[in-house]
Amino acid sequence: MSRIPHPEVDVDRQLTPGGVDRSRLRLRSTAAVLTSLTALAATSLAAGPAVAARAGLPCLLPRTPAHHSLGLDTWNASYPRPDRDLDAAMIFLSFPDSPPTIRTDELAADHFPATSRFFARASYGKFTLRPHPQREWVQMPEASTAYGIQRDWGAERRSAYLRDAVAASDARVDFSKYDVVYFVADPDAPGVDSDATKVVNFDRPLRADGRDIRRIVTVFEQHPPDRNVLAHETGHVFDLPDLYHRPVDGKGDWDTHVGDWDVMGSQFGLAPELFGWHKWKLGWLDRRQVACVSDAAGTLLTLDPLGAAPVRAGAGGTRLAVVRTGDGSAIAVEARGAAGNDRSTCTEGVLIYRVRNETASGGGPIEVVDTHPDTEACWGSSVYPPLADAPLGVGETFTVAGDGTRVEVADRTPSGAWTVRITPGA
Repeated sequence: MSRIPHPEVDVDRQLTPGGVDRSRLRLRSTAAVLTSLTALAATSLAAGPAVAARAGLPCLLPRTPAHHSLGLDTWNASYPRPDRDLDAAMIFLSFPDSPPTIRTDELAADHFPATSRFFARASYGKFTLRPHPQREWVQMPEASTAYGIQRDWGAERRSAYLRDAVAASDARVDFSKYDVVYFVADPDAPGVDSDATKVVNFDRPLRADGRDIRRIVTVFEQHPPDRNVLAHETGHVFDLPDLYHRPVDGKGDWDTHVGDWDVMGSQFGLAPELFGWHKWKLGWLDRRQVACVSDAAGTLLTLDPLGAAPVRAGAGGTRLAVVRTGDGSAIAVEARGAAGNDRSTCTEGVLIYRVRNETASGGGPIEVVDTHPDTEACWGSSVYPPLADAPLGVGETFTVAGDGTRVEVADRTPSGAWTVRITPGA
């Protein structure tokens, strides 16, 4: 087992269901600890080993060195790709200053099977996240208060926590069997801060049981936890970016980029289904389900709702339409309805959003286009009401500012699909 290198920089936060900022800004440390290794920048990890992701389509964007780049021509092999079933170890950590009063199976039930079901729906059954919760508590060598657990966690204490967690659990857990590792702290321990939940990446992987461990999900959630928290964090394990807006001073609205649309924006969103672009990146949409639009005269398409299950196994209805608008940018169009992970959505229709492959995680790599800028919806339930009514309805037309892409919604079929005409800008 190697020493723990300096963690890669990471930022995350959460909001209350009403959209109130909890200031869950988690800043990684910049000081090297435990080793004299120099930490790699976030961008260098994204530029690491890659494998071919799919045959080229004219509207896909190339992957760039940006952290969690939304380029799709290659896959960063530093991350497990969920195009096959993956196994996840869930290890429960207790502390000598606070004997647990809750059972490990209760904490496991906070997250599973809900998280596995989220990904099964999002992938149309193409991917299964198989949890393996440990039955017994693993006791850490130090008191919970000794690690200084908090959202602005110092590198030395955080590295000590991870070093102790791996060492304490190694005798019971064969890490070579798992693709994902969750360390779940006793939520009742006095030193545990729920704001510290995050994914910690390493500039050099840990080595345990003959397997590289490149990242660990550290879970400090209360019981019961925030909704969809593990789906959000696990999305990072699969190289998906944060989609929320990060105020410079930690104050202000976090959800101006995508609102309720996609769990990587807000885990409390009413429509947390992953964007079609994310599903394309992860391998859950194939080229038959993606329409590249380039005809200047316009293209008529029928879009199946993104969250709806296929009518039959292997059905390949169009789920995503894309207009390439530049070397590193595109306009994406998809239908969103009350199905699958979007079953709690407050509006349905045709959603339009911008994608940029050079924008890093947290900087707005995806921005939803507000097709109703003068209205809002779902006050009291939406995380960001100005974008809650962003989709277009039947009979509506919208021209995207800047590039002139025009989207017209002509009809909705009896099966619930949406008929749209998309005309690229001049």
